[in-house]
Amino acid sequence: MPMQRLSSAILPLLPAAVRKPAFYRSAVLPGIVHLGIGGFHRAHQAVYTGDVLERGDLRWGTIGVSLRSPDTRDALSPQDCLYTLAARDASSETLRVIGGLTGILVAPENLGAVVHAMSQPSIRIVSLTVTEKGYCHDPATGALNEEHPDIIHDLRHPETPRTAVGLIAAALQQRRASGIPPFTVLCCDNLPANGRTVKGVLARFAGLRHPELEEYVRREVSCPCTMVDRIVPATTPDDRARISAALGCDDAWPVVTEPFTQWIIEDDFPMGRPEWAATFVRDVAPFELMKLRLLNGAHSSLAYLGYMAGYETVADAMSDPALAAFIERLMASEVSPMLAVPPGVDLAAYRAALLQRFRNPSLRHRTWQIAMDGTQKLPQRLLGTLRERLAKDMNVDGLSLGVAAWMRYVTGRDEQGGDIDVRDPMRDELRRRADAAGLNAERLAASFLGIEAVFGSDLAHNPRFVASVTRALASLIAVGARQTLEQFHRSNP
Repeated sequence: MPMQRLSSAILPLLPAAVRKPAFYRSAVLPGIVHLGIGGFHRAHQAVYTGDVLERGDLRWGTIGVSLRSPDTRDALSPQDCLYTLAARDASSETLRVIGGLTGILVAPENLGAVVHAMSQPSIRIVSLTVTEKGYCHDPATGALNEEHPDIIHDLRHPETPRTAVGLIAAALQQRRASGIPPFTVLCCDNLPANGRTVKGVLARFAGLRHPELEEYVRREVSCPCTMVDRIVPATTPDDRARISAALGCDDAWPVVTEPFTQWIIEDDFPMGRPEWAATFVRDVAPFELMKLRLLNGAHSSLAYLGYMAGYETVADAMSDPALAAFIERLMASEVSPMLAVPPGVDLAAYRAALLQRFRNPSLRHRTWQIAMDGTQKLPQRLLGTLRERLAKDMNVDGLSLGVAAWMRYVTGRDEQGGDIDVRDPMRDELRRRADAAGLNAERLAASFLGIEAVFGSDLAHNPRFVASVTRALASLIAVGARQTLEQFHRSNP
């Protein structure tokens, strides 16, 4: 007999060890619309907002919006938008039911409902986790990609936007026409200077629609910078089964994460904000760079090298001494010296904590998942540090190996000749270049470095970098990831 579904009615019947929402959900008013209602938001911002609701401020319920698939809505709506957060480390797992979602909309099904929700006076924040590619920008410059097919569509058909940028612009236009002050746009994605980047993209898009709307966005709309940090792997069928068994009822889409969580926010909310237990600062940049370049840069390098070496998860990859030693050296020797350390941060302790988090065996964080969308991630995760070190004539062999591992990965063939399911908005272009170059390191490196949207116009003409990345790529092609790592350690004691 099937188990009952998680719902408001069944909350009192859950085991005592499961933390439940400690507020009257029927009294919660929506104050936030969140675009991109995926696992990361549900494991991060939604938890901080749930804490605010539990402290009695019920003005900050969240309306979730899916920009593509109805899957999250279809899983959670029968559960009264409740879901379970499972925080796992090597020795334990804690369960908490999150109750701050007041509803979920699916943009392609009803764009009018989404714009209407964002246009309500009670909505004071529109937050986003739509991944780097969701902003339709040029990763090398941060500017709006005006040739992006979805941007072209949204400019031609502003009443039926496909993008987060188009939706926000439509809602701001409606609020402006109705005399309602604009909401704060809160980006929670891994973009450099994410608030300023989003404001620039949004203002340019608005200007292509109407000059007065661009002026309004630049003058009136606040886009604070943020830094978010929590590892959230994709939920697996085993996760669902284990968590449902612990609850004694069926949860169709729980989220699994680590105990660690961090949120740094520039405190600029003209319409007010929840009293999140985040760190509010004047300047997010030092925290952002530290996280993007240490955690995310290491994660990407680990993902490409680990995948090519045959490791399914981050924890599996970190069990390889050569790979773990490479990641530790990359962070300590090449990335850390280029960082302006935020006040009060012990950088060595931060790196040690990252290594421990990567080794968490309870998180099945797949290398393939992290490897997605590399063309959008490399500029801020690896290439910024590379440029700074090249300018100072410093060693870049570790960073170059990370870039070369990406190049080897996006050829679409693993070390045994099997297909790799490359997921990237530039996948077709990457495959065309890889097929034309073949597994020839010089041709392949030169072709990929010629993608200005990723590498800009400078790196392809830097002889030191070209030589370093080509040498690493040649080794990855000839002897594979593991032997390349062993050779790297011999060359860089």
